[in-house]
Amino acid sequence: MVFGPNFLLLFLFLFYPIYMISYEQFTLANGLQVIVHEDPTTTLAVMDVIYDVGSRDEEPHRTGFAHLFEHLMFGGSENIPNYDTPLQRVGGENNAFTTPDLTNYYISVPSQNLETAFWLESDRMKQLAFNPESLEVQRKVVIEEFKQRYLNQPYGDLWLKFRPLIYQVHPYRWATIGADIKHIEEASLADVKAFFAQYYVPANAILVVAGQVKLAEVKALAEKWFEPIPGGAKPARTRMQEPEQQEDRRMEISADVPADRIYRAYPVPGRYDAGFYAVDLMSDLLGRNESSFLYLNLVQDARIFDSLHAHQTGSLDPGLLVIQGQVAEGISLEDAEIALDKAISSFVASGIQEKDLQRVKNQAEASLVFGEVEVLNRAMNLAMAANAGNVDFVNSEAEQIASVPLADVQKWADKLFVRGKKNTLLYRKQKAI
Repeated sequence: MVFGPNFLLLFLFLFYPIYMISYEQFTLANGLQVIVHEDPTTTLAVMDVIYDVGSRDEEPHRTGFAHLFEHLMFGGSENIPNYDTPLQRVGGENNAFTTPDLTNYYISVPSQNLETAFWLESDRMKQLAFNPESLEVQRKVVIEEFKQRYLNQPYGDLWLKFRPLIYQVHPYRWATIGADIKHIEEASLADVKAFFAQYYVPANAILVVAGQVKLAEVKALAEKWFEPIPGGAKPARTRMQEPEQQEDRRMEISADVPADRIYRAYPVPGRYDAGFYAVDLMSDLLGRNESSFLYLNLVQDARIFDSLHAHQTGSLDPGLLVIQGQVAEGISLEDAEIALDKAISSFVASGIQEKDLQRVKNQAEASLVFGEVEVLNRAMNLAMAANAGNVDFVNSEAEQIASVPLADVQKWADKLFVRGKKNTLLYRKQKAI
């Protein structure tokens, strides 16, 4: 059975209020912000901890540290030499990820074992084990990841090379893994300790506890396990802001890859800036799925591309609208680029239709609803909104998407796809000798 946009709209109208994320929040004496989301329908309790540090906080000559710390945080604390073992004993799971804007750690346990999560997470926040052995182990892991994912994988070096073309001064100009593998190879124990002392403190963290929990229980556990940790101070940020792009930029890479590809990037507002949702909906119209403009015109009809997608990076500081496509066999990169430019110009000139905008609004709102079914996703969304400055962002998103007027989407299309805003990377397949 296929459900159309009208069904999705009806579903949202009837059921979306159920998925408004309820929460309570309080702040410990040491500055740690704690958010609690009670959900008695699950047997799980989840803990999500965000540290307000990502690759954008690194120094140009010392990159990759935020990602390195994601690994170091699993190397043991002074009281718990192996982080995973006690968690596995109580049926728990954990993981983490690093972005240019933040570092996120999460745990899922049976609700009756919630205190184990508090014990583990607070201990490594308070007294991570710093020793040469742990650093060397995690350094090797990160270096190997750098080689496998970025240097030895087809198209893996794309963002290592494309970011510095797009960003001239902002620290988004290097990838989360780092700008140069040497920065991790040369990292000293003193460097690592200094990074931890600056960023891994309660004043620079958000703690969310969600699932089959009670506010009073969480408050008591937070005061017991986290409040004794010295609060520290939220670091002052002095990042260079990217100047407005005034000229088109392009580069070409030739390598042993399966097919030619084209990557485009245009500067757009940050995740919580005015215009973000209008641009997001426009990117959906362009290339979200098989009903999008670029797919219908250049994949399905003209067969110039085998695949073609558009998306926003969604970064906190001004980010990118990215269009990427794999060129069909027998079509030259040059012809494919000309066709892409013509299609984008046609998209802008033909004007966006209200019915098409409503279709992608319905899709976006449905994605929000279905994405919040998992309690861990709700916890992460609360943490990320709080880290951005207002936890209630998490409950206003659907309304903001629905209220975007057609004129705003068209305005951003007219504003972005002009001379001086285009960044192009042509990834060319090497010809067989």
